[in-house]
Amino acid sequence: MKILNHCPDIDKETLQQFEDCAKQKFVTQAALMPDAHKGYVAPIGAVLVTKDFIVPSWVGFDIGCGMIAIQLKSKDILKKVQANKEKIYSQILKKIPMGLGEKNKLEKVSEKTKKHFKEILNNLEKKEHDKKIFNYLKSSSPYYLGTLGAGNHFIEISQSKKQVWLVIHSGSRKIGHEIAKQYMMKASNSNKNYEQTFPLKVNSNLGKEYLNALDFCLEFALLNRMEMSYQIINILEQILKTKIKTNFWANKNHNHAVFEKGFYIHRKGATPSKKGEKGIIPGNMRDGTYLVKGKGNKEFLNSSSHGAGRLMSRSQARQKISIKDFQDSMKGIKSNLSSKIIDEAPMAYKNIDKVMQAQKKSVKIIKHLKPILNFKG
Repeated sequence: MKILNHCPDIDKETLQQFEDCAKQKFVTQAALMPDAHKGYVAPIGAVLVTKDFIVPSWVGFDIGCGMIAIQLKSKDILKKVQANKEKIYSQILKKIPMGLGEKNKLEKVSEKTKKHFKEILNNLEKKEHDKKIFNYLKSSSPYYLGTLGAGNHFIEISQSKKQVWLVIHSGSRKIGHEIAKQYMMKASNSNKNYEQTFPLKVNSNLGKEYLNALDFCLEFALLNRMEMSYQIINILEQILKTKIKTNFWANKNHNHAVFEKGFYIHRKGATPSKKGEKGIIPGNMRDGTYLVKGKGNKEFLNSSSHGAGRLMSRSQARQKISIKDFQDSMKGIKSNLSSKIIDEAPMAYKNIDKVMQAQKKSVKIIKHLKPILNFKG
């Protein structure tokens, strides 16, 4: 089997992780994206195609992590946003729950989101599922709707020339993490050392259960990002005292396993990039986000990076980056530049322009969005 490595600066540990996954007998194709770096079991930036088997650890804990981008349209909107930066920042920070374990209040979630949530929950109930896990999803999931989370997840209000865009990076929150954990343990038949390559046969009861729970989490992640967008647009309309029209670009998961033409495509931090397919690739807090269209490149397995990729681990970033350097690097962008999020500083990430150059055969850049306001959990 041909292993397709598109990462120009791959380190030994990441490559070893990738090769260990790719050599499994049920893997038919494997590719590594330009932003690849070490992860749990499978590296971030891995695309692994399998036949008859699904591997929960290759999807990972952050099920459905992905991006949404929406253009916000109103007369003089850029000028109004710039003039009201402080007020907008304060209100979004106040109304969108952000950070590890943060939850929402059900009365704050929009009715259309609640209705959509009931639909995806009902769909899961009709399919093969574990009753205990289903009851957990039913009782816990609603409280994570419209919430951001922590780590590399963010909300940005950005600009491209005179256009204003809303960009959100988030996933299925704690419920995705719990589903991943439960099925990794089930696959390994152990509650210890389960973060390894333990495959599930897709036509087994356990395989069907996981795939159905996975689909629920993927839908939930899409819905979570939509709910945040509704709330933020409502905040902007109130502050700017204007009706905002929207031009929807895309809402995409980049941590998933999807079934296509008889195979399961595991993307662990990789953006789907079929020919003409719209994608969203963030760089870092300073350098913003690229809106792209896929070229359908088979050498990339119809995929591209999900971001710039980490240059330093979180612990390395905390040790090496000073708060002054962090603040200096973010001049002109309104954000909470505290030591709490120093591991998300621009210097902790690879050069996004080099990453984009390395995948120019996979995606075409349509727009580059630069941050005005940035929010981290």
